[in-house]
Amino acid sequence: MKTTHKIILLSLTIITIIIMATVSSLHNSDSSPIARRAAYITDAEKLAMLNSIKDLDGQGRLYEVDYTIDYKLDVVLKSGITETTRLFGYVASLLYDKLPADAGDVSFGAGCSAFAVPQSDGSDFLMGRNYDFRHFTADNESYQPISAILVHTAPKGGKRSISMVDGLQLNYGQGFYSDEKTDLSLLMGLPYAALDGINEDGFAIGVLALNEKQTCQNTGKPKINTTVAIRMLLDRASTIKEAIQMLKEYDMDMRGNGRSNYHYFMADATGDYAIVEYTFADGGEHPATMEVFTGKDILRCVTNFYIAPSMANTNDGWCSSHGKDRYETMRKILLEKKYALTATEAMELLSAVSQPPTEELTSQTQWSAVYNLTEKSLKLAILREYGKEYDFKVK
Repeated sequence: MKTTHKIILLSLTIITIIIMATVSSLHNSDSSPIARRAAYITDAEKLAMLNSIKDLDGQGRLYEVDYTIDYKLDVVLKSGITETTRLFGYVASLLYDKLPADAGDVSFGAGCSAFAVPQSDGSDFLMGRNYDFRHFTADNESYQPISAILVHTAPKGGKRSISMVDGLQLNYGQGFYSDEKTDLSLLMGLPYAALDGINEDGFAIGVLALNEKQTCQNTGKPKINTTVAIRMLLDRASTIKEAIQMLKEYDMDMRGNGRSNYHYFMADATGDYAIVEYTFADGGEHPATMEVFTGKDILRCVTNFYIAPSMANTNDGWCSSHGKDRYETMRKILLEKKYALTATEAMELLSAVSQPPTEELTSQTQWSAVYNLTEKSLKLAILREYGKEYDFKVK
């Protein structure tokens, strides 16, 4: 019996050692899914964040992530780097644990529609926004299905927010997260790829494309680019007035962000709203004068042409047809509704000006977002699937 007991104990000990060794090997092995797919990330907290991404629609078209890492906004702002690919290379140098030869090409574009209204019962303020952009395949014969990514951020000392990212602008298409081959490292740059969003104080912003030379201000102030500005405002602005003042403290440089120049549409929980454009008002080779338009019902909506009178005869001035049909539809419906909508009517308006994929770069509505600035929430529909909507709140 004693010999039998010894044999059993020895066997159990060996089995325990084997199990512990196997668990340790699995825990530390570079062949684990996240380690293999995030080649430049080794930090456990970062890997856990990447591993927490959720596929919300089960088809790899809409993801949600809690971004829990310090994305070093102060450092990025001080860098003055504005060209998109260089910016994401710099972000990689800050947030990656191992550096690749390059961070990959990154580009942005956005042909969209946006509006701001009070709710019909006067209780809440809403901002609606369609993100329209068609990604072509390399042969320009068909479109690539995107992945939309909903990003939660809660920076230390800053404001909590949710924002929307077009995954394909970071080279992440539909189903990227489950294909077991796509490297996820560039997801560390998600905070700097926001195209629209809302923060805990009810400040919301979206960016829209303009077919014009790209903005370049050179007044000696610190430089900032299109999406870093969105990140800064979501992290730090509570109201339109604060956002405008923050933008005035920087020289905007939109060069290198795809083909387009851009303007911003923003709104806040007080009911204030504004369109911010960079124009040729003072002459020069590139748009360089910041102009702000607000306070009139006629300015409650915007698409892809300039509001500024100084840009009337430019590529996308008032004489342009780029987005005019969508603009006129929004103006007509808003006027009929006396510039007040229910949340349901706001989504219906986005549906009315949504776009199917066509040959134009700024066609195809990828998502429709109704931001409730009072409740700090978002109702989202992707790919014109109205009636199948997702609800989010700033955490």
